[in-house]
Amino acid sequence: MSDHKVPVSAILALGLTQIIGYGSLYYSFSILAPAMARDLNWSSEWIFGALSAALLIGGLAAPTMGKWIDRFGAGRVMTGGSAIAALALVACALSSGKVAFVVSLIAIETASNLVQYGAAFALLVQITPQVAQRSITYLTLIAGFASTIFWPITTALHAHMSWQQVYLVFAALNLLIGLPIHAWLSFKATRSGKEASTRKHVKPSIPPSIRTPAFVLMATGFALESFVNAALLVHMVPVLSALGLGAMAVMVGTLFGPAQVLSRFTNMMLGGGLSQTTLALISAVLLPAALVILIATAPSLPGALVFAVVFGLGSGLSSIVQGTLPLELFGSEGYGQRQGQVLSIRLVISSAAPFVLAFIMQNIGVGWALSSAALLGTAAVAAFLTIIRLMSRHQAAEFEQPA
Repeated sequence: MSDHKVPVSAILALGLTQIIGYGSLYYSFSILAPAMARDLNWSSEWIFGALSAALLIGGLAAPTMGKWIDRFGAGRVMTGGSAIAALALVACALSSGKVAFVVSLIAIETASNLVQYGAAFALLVQITPQVAQRSITYLTLIAGFASTIFWPITTALHAHMSWQQVYLVFAALNLLIGLPIHAWLSFKATRSGKEASTRKHVKPSIPPSIRTPAFVLMATGFALESFVNAALLVHMVPVLSALGLGAMAVMVGTLFGPAQVLSRFTNMMLGGGLSQTTLALISAVLLPAALVILIATAPSLPGALVFAVVFGLGSGLSSIVQGTLPLELFGSEGYGQRQGQVLSIRLVISSAAPFVLAFIMQNIGVGWALSSAALLGTAAVAAFLTIIRLMSRHQAAEFEQPA
């Protein structure tokens, strides 16, 4: 395979599995949560608290999974992840009590780390590192439809099925579609790996002296963005409903997915001249800006529509740079392990997001919940600005040194 040829078949196949992975393991939860709470005799806060605990434990396991990706290959890890995801969904559907439900939910969120973006990005880097940035952009363009597809699908299925039956359907999707595709991609990556000795790796763009602070800042920025994203994505429809949009909340929420895709398409067409650090800063600015728009205009429908579009643009761009910025700054060597470390920090921080936002909404109010999320989004902007400043200072110091 040419170093500069985008692996189209791999991207299309991964796009399908990412839609299934995110849709069945993440986006469906907010739709099914009320029924889960009724069956388990829990409040919505406790249901989302269980999700937060599952995300936290999954995040703690992410560094080990990153090492597996570098050692065994992302394709093999994703193949096993599809099987584990299917089994976890079945176990959750068949759980007879609260303890079994929570354990199954932990298994679901742990398995999601094996089949979602972190592993998929690493697979694209392992297949063709030289064009991985473009490949990641194309992949996120396709996978951006996950929420748009799975929110309505989950709602439609749940109208005729119990939440347990819906999870069994989703388990079949992971087992019958996701697993075979990941197995094929594993073979493709293994074949590409045999050519690795003649393939050029992507070199780091920053010197060793500032890599540690840059990594900490990058991981912090991504973690704060993930907190805001996780909080709003899980509660998107309930938040909009609480602001007085009623039945229009679902319609507004469905704009999020197309807006994600629009941001990725725009980046694909126009973002080639921008560094990944600049793109990371832009994505970080869009998230709190969207929340400010929603707070300022609620319960206006046009304001909510603008919020959904701007938030989707920021979220879509963020998902790209979470894969491309580490590659640009730190290179392709050890990419899987590095992604595992970043993913762990992101999930540990964002795992509390669904519970925290639900708690603030129930006890203080929707306005305070959105304002808190906007403040955290602003802190992410500061983190990426500091990375840019560090790089500028280093470049200035190098320029001032005598030849």
